[in-house]
Amino acid sequence: MAVLIDGKKISQEIKDELKNKVAKLKEQGIEGALAVIQVGTDPASSVYVRNKKRACEYIGIRSESYELAEDTTEEELLALIDRLNHDDAINGILCQLPIPAHMDENKIIRAISPEKDVDGFHTQNVGALVVGQSGFVSCTPAGVIQLLKRSNIEIAGKNCVVVGRSNIVGKPMSLLMLQENATVTICHSKTADLKAMCKQADIIIVAIGKPKFITEEYVKEGAVVIDVGIHRNADGTLCGDVDFDQVMPHAAAITPVPGGVGPMTIAMLMNNCVASMTR
Repeated sequence: MAVLIDGKKISQEIKDELKNKVAKLKEQGIEGALAVIQVGTDPASSVYVRNKKRACEYIGIRSESYELAEDTTEEELLALIDRLNHDDAINGILCQLPIPAHMDENKIIRAISPEKDVDGFHTQNVGALVVGQSGFVSCTPAGVIQLLKRSNIEIAGKNCVVVGRSNIVGKPMSLLMLQENATVTICHSKTADLKAMCKQADIIIVAIGKPKFITEEYVKEGAVVIDVGIHRNADGTLCGDVDFDQVMPHAAAITPVPGGVGPMTIAMLMNNCVASMTR
C-alpha cells in the first residue's frame, strides 16, 4: 500500500516556518505586502484569491486586493501593474489567471516587474531557472520538489517522467527535477507510446488536465506518483489526473486530490513573497 504524501501537513509546516521568518524580519523593520489582482468574477479564481489572502494574513504579510470588472481594458490593467511596480511598499504582484479573452496574457505577465513576480511566470525568472541562476520559481513545481524532499523521497539518479509541457507546470517541473539530478523525460499529447514511457518512471509527475487519465497500466510497481491535476466529478467530489484508486495499490507513494499538491502551491507563493522582502 502506498504512502500518502500529505500536502496539507507539509504546507502547514512551510507556512509556520515562514511565519517565524516574517516575525524576525518585522523586528528588523522589514515589512511585506502582496498585491493581488483579479479581473472578473470567475468562481474558481475567487476561491484561489481568498485562500491567498488568508495565507498572507497567517504568515503576517499584508495583502492588497484589486478586484477589477470583467470589462476592464488591457490598458487599465497595465496602468495598475505599472503603478504597483513603482510602489516601494509592494513586494509582490500577482495577477490571477485566467484573465478575460480580450487581454493578452503574455503581455500582462511580462508587464510585472521580475523583482515582484512572485508567481515566477516572467520570462526573466523562467530564463534564470533554465540556466540555474536565482529567481522566482513557479509555485506548483516548487511545491512538488518540497513534497518529495520533505517526504524523504530520493530524487537524484531516479528516472522521472513529467506528463505535460505547460509553461506553468510541466516545463519548470522538468527543469527543477533536472537540478535535483533526476534523469528527466517530458511526455505530452504527441508522445508515441505514453504508457511505455510512464512505465519506466521511478517518479511520475502528472499535469495534463484530464481527469483520471493515468491508470495502473501507466505506473510501474513501486513508483512515486505526483498528481498535479484537479477536477470536479459529477457528484461534486474532486479528483486528479491520476485514477487514485487504481494506482494507489501499485505506488510506493502518492499524492491525494484534494490535499496533495494543491496546498503546496499557496505555501510556495508565500515562500516567494517572503523572499521578495529581502531582494
